[in-house]
Amino acid sequence: MSIRVGIVGISGFGGGEALRLIASHPSFELVYAAGEGSAGSRLMDRFPGVPDKLADLVIAKWDPAALPKLDVLFASLPTGTSAEALARVPEQVKIVDIGGDHRYVEGWGYGLADVWPDQIKDRSRIANPGCFPAATLNALAPLLTHKLIESGNIIIDAKTGISGAGRGGGDSKFGYAESNENLQPYGLLKHVHMPEIAKTIEQLSGGSAAGLVFTPHLVPMTRGVLATIYCRGTATTEQCMDAARSFYADRPFVRVTDRPPQTKWATGSNLSFVSYVADPERNLVIAMGVVDNLGKGAAGHAVQNANLICGLAETAGLDGAPIWP
Repeated sequence: MSIRVGIVGISGFGGGEALRLIASHPSFELVYAAGEGSAGSRLMDRFPGVPDKLADLVIAKWDPAALPKLDVLFASLPTGTSAEALARVPEQVKIVDIGGDHRYVEGWGYGLADVWPDQIKDRSRIANPGCFPAATLNALAPLLTHKLIESGNIIIDAKTGISGAGRGGGDSKFGYAESNENLQPYGLLKHVHMPEIAKTIEQLSGGSAAGLVFTPHLVPMTRGVLATIYCRGTATTEQCMDAARSFYADRPFVRVTDRPPQTKWATGSNLSFVSYVADPERNLVIAMGVVDNLGKGAAGHAVQNANLICGLAETAGLDGAPIWP
């Protein structure tokens, strides 16, 4: 079975990671790659290690009116740049938007694949969650679903590697000299991921997320997200762990761990690690979530969603082990 796929935004971190995964996918055939500054280059010029079968594929200038015959299009474009163009992609082409323009937009499914796989399978338009939401919501979903915490009193303290900002990065603060040996909070009280996190918390809990606080931090590593989440609830550690083990019992990519998770555990993979510790006497539950921001936080999650909408095994092309060390 050959499914014809394309990637727009091929030269970015998310697009490049999608290329890496699709290149060895058992059912996906990459027939189209598009970009802006990289247009006209061969894939091997941008990615010298690409397999021979893809080496001479020429990167096209992104134009939704000039698409070849495709079954699936992966869009890895900066937030704010994809809505108008993707609206002109033919309806028969399934789209997974790795960027942020279509999260909780009418007509698009929210692709939180480990939590809501059955809501994704019959869709043709999927909005990938952001990297912070992927780490955070996978950790919170069992607690919210089992009513072990208060939905309106959640504080998220999250750390991300620099690749989460994309190759452009927006400004000079993502350069080596600015980010190395440095730790910085950003997006205080108004981060772009706040609305999707709040909306999902409300859907999972049936309650309000009015008290949500989310503070992301940029740390000097290339990839990885760790979310440490402070919640109110009288559950015990074991109750939280049991809820997560039950919730994710048949999910292939979520690991419930007794130890506090580390970003290195997920590097280069589509895995998500969750863990919990609680102090009922203090009305405190701490949830922890780890993902690779280019894997589960972007391209890995996108391939997982594409597998679901194409009727493939969810793990197709994604069963490689993390990178060690």
